[in-house]
Amino acid sequence: MLNFTENAAVRVRAFLAKQEAQGVSALRVAGTRKEHKLWLVKPGDRQEGDRVMDGGGFDVFVDPMTVRHLEGATVDFVEGVMQSGFRVFFPSPVWDDPVAQKVQDVLDQQVNPGIAGHGGSASLVRVEGDAAIVQLHGGCQGCGAADLTLKQGIERMIRDAVPEIAFVRDATDHAAGENPYYAPSASGEAETPLA
Repeated sequence: MLNFTENAAVRVRAFLAKQEAQGVSALRVAGTRKEHKLWLVKPGDRQEGDRVMDGGGFDVFVDPMTVRHLEGATVDFVEGVMQSGFRVFFPSPVWDDPVAQKVQDVLDQQVNPGIAGHGGSASLVRVEGDAAIVQLHGGCQGCGAADLTLKQGIERMIRDAVPEIAFVRDATDHAAGENPYYAPSASGEAETPLA
């Protein structure tokens, strides 16, 4: 099942109200865990095999392949300085190790809400001794500013909240990033709109 936060549901209902005269009254969600899209549709746009879910006062059409990829995910509406929009979040793992769980909590509560505005997220891969191994996703994967985000943001937040952690290591395959927030230049530095 795909879940909607109250904030996301309010936004969808507002968008649907503006399109009511055109007969638009539902939302379609399609894609994979890595890439997904949401758009407003008419009831007649429902396809055979679609699963119809209640998004909180509106119907959500989801094709069978998307249901498999987005099962258990939550749709939220994130507002940031640089970018706002709908984001799909996936449930975080629950760790048996209390140190790993503390790191995961920092990622969920402090890090991911901040980098979601750039289309990014971070997940804990594992804890090894006094090091947390993290992986960056979305706009952070391949971003020219990922090292800065990791060392001056994520690592600082984790070390402040979890004294057992002294280092944070990046396990991300940055070369596989398809849509980095800041594309790296030939010199390896971030090309930013401020440069």
